[in-house]
Amino acid sequence: MASPVRLRHCRALGLVGSAVLALGGETAGALPVRELPAPSSAGAALGLVGVYFGVVLLIAAWVLLGRVVRGPRPPAPRALLVTLAVWAAPLLLAPPLFSRDVYSYLAQGAMVDAGIDVYAHGPARLGGPLADEVAPVWRHTTTPYGPVFLGIVAGLSGVLPGDLPAGLLALRLVALTGVALMAVALPRLARHCGADPAAALWLGALNPLVLLHLVAGAHNDAVMLGLLGMGLVAARGRRYPLGAVLVTLAALVKAPAALGLLAVVVMRGRARAPRTAVTVAAVALATTAAATAVTGTGHGWIAALRTPVSPGNWSPTSLLGRATGALLARLGSDLAPLALPLWHLAGLLAGAVVVLFIWLRLRPGPVYALGLSLAALAALGPAIRPWYALWGLFLIAAAAPKGSARGRVTAVSAVSAVLALAVLPAGGPPDAAQTALAVSGGALALVVLWQARQTAWPPALERAA
Repeated sequence: MASPVRLRHCRALGLVGSAVLALGGETAGALPVRELPAPSSAGAALGLVGVYFGVVLLIAAWVLLGRVVRGPRPPAPRALLVTLAVWAAPLLLAPPLFSRDVYSYLAQGAMVDAGIDVYAHGPARLGGPLADEVAPVWRHTTTPYGPVFLGIVAGLSGVLPGDLPAGLLALRLVALTGVALMAVALPRLARHCGADPAAALWLGALNPLVLLHLVAGAHNDAVMLGLLGMGLVAARGRRYPLGAVLVTLAALVKAPAALGLLAVVVMRGRARAPRTAVTVAAVALATTAAATAVTGTGHGWIAALRTPVSPGNWSPTSLLGRATGALLARLGSDLAPLALPLWHLAGLLAGAVVVLFIWLRLRPGPVYALGLSLAALAALGPAIRPWYALWGLFLIAAAAPKGSARGRVTAVSAVSAVLALAVLPAGGPPDAAQTALAVSGGALALVVLWQARQTAWPPALERAA
């Protein structure tokens, strides 16, 4: 087991970062509309600096902990789980950060509870204070989420009608449950795939993206990934029908998890694949029918998969589509409006080709293949957010072969964490002044870390670095 001093200092540094991040969010986070300070106010500016000061400290703690994990005496998985709990604790009571999606979740739950079809109407149809909390770009947009997640948020709406603070806390607890399932699944999957459980936990659960977006942002991706991970754990042995149920439930939160059903089939071996495929398909259909009947949301979620993306989305296909459309418009072409949807279609087709290549030609282990496939879909899809990187990274962390591949994944993960700068803690895109404040907060943290290294850096962390 790692030296208690080394692990303790990594844990303390991350705790400070998480606490400062949460404190800064009190004035710079995605607060309820009535509590939002003016963007130019001193409190908002100080909060923004504090958020990114904390983000950089948290990333630094994670990087240093990774060096300890890869050292000669790595910490046990249980010690890493304690570290995850310590780092996540300050974020439990913080306001939502880096996104206002949590308000959309609450509004959609209230709509289902009120009998409004969320696959035909946006939150504006609900009206009232809760709809006002939803980001304007999404108020008239139908939901792309499946009946399982809608059943969860509708249940919360029924128990906590109109209680916004309690609803926000409840949704964060739901997200934390998903993160806990991820943390339970990771070491088990790693052992099954011949990977290091401690390294898998470090990369897939203690990752700053998990803390910033699944915990602080309370995104439903946490529930999807938690159910998917536990489904794959169950699918390793004779309980593969249970695995199929859990993976299907994950897909009924967010559709990309449906690829996990292919992994369940492959995990059973080629000789049993036909019989397994029939069983898995039957279980998935029965689970879908039961979940849809219980929640009463209908099958509109299938058509809702075409829900439009935000106009300023910075996925590669959206960027290419907007650039191509602008060029065609400048040339006076009538084809300009078709540029964006055609690029989106091209991205989806390219994603399908990449997935087929992974499974049919590369043929890595099923968990690793699933992780690579979800990463490809996230990168080539019509919409991308920093937390989408976790779709593939979660499983790649558990199954990536040792050596250079894991090193590249670690580098991508660190860059993805820094991409939090692309979205303000209030949930909107940054302007020049806010970007300067955010960069100032991060730079101040780097100065503090450098000064600490020069003067009073703990010897154990010095050896780890």
